[in-house]
Amino acid sequence: MTTLTFPDGDTEADELEKKGLIREIGSNGVWSLSSCKAGFGVDQLRDGQMSTYWQSDGPQPHVVNIQFQRKTELSMVLLYADYKQDESYTPKTVILKVGNNFHDLHIVERLSLNEPIGWICAKLRDKLDRPIKTFMLQICIEANHQNGRDTHVRQIKVFSPCKEETFEKLPNFTSIEFSSWASYR
Repeated sequence: MTTLTFPDGDTEADELEKKGLIREIGSNGVWSLSSCKAGFGVDQLRDGQMSTYWQSDGPQPHVVNIQFQRKTELSMVLLYADYKQDESYTPKTVILKVGNNFHDLHIVERLSLNEPIGWICAKLRDKLDRPIKTFMLQICIEANHQNGRDTHVRQIKVFSPCKEETFEKLPNFTSIEFSSWASYR
C-alpha cells in the first residue's frame, strides 16, 4: 500500500480517471461522521471546494464512515489537508479500516503525515495486490498536528476500478459468415 502527497494539481487518481481506469464512487455510499460543528459536515467534505471542510467536534478519534449497499471494490482513497491553513486541526495520524460492518473492521492502511498540503493518496490493496472488496470504509483520524483536539479535512474522494465492458472487446471476425454476427442491437 502506497501513500503519496500531491500539492494542488493533478494527482495520480486524476490521470487514471481521465484514462477511464478508475471512477469516483463516493456518491454511491452513505456517509456518516463521528461528530461535526454545525455547517461543517458531510456536505462540505464532498462539495469539491478546497475552501470548505469538515470540522469535528468532540473527543478523538474522529471518524468518517462510508457504507455501501453492496460489496464494492475500492482501489484508492484521497484526502485533502492543508497544514498552512489549518495548523493544529490538520490530521497527523490517519487509519483506514474496511469490513462488512462496524463490528468487523480491520486496518488496511496507517498514514503518518508531516504537515501535509494537498491530496494524500492511499492505494487500497489486498494481500494479492488486488483492489479491496468491502461494504464499509472507515477513515479514522487518531491524532492531529500540535496535539490539536478537533480536525479539519477539506475533501475526501473514494475510487473504484472500472470494469471492462464485454461488448467493447468483440473479436475481429475474418470470415463472411462470422462477420454477419459482428454487430448487436
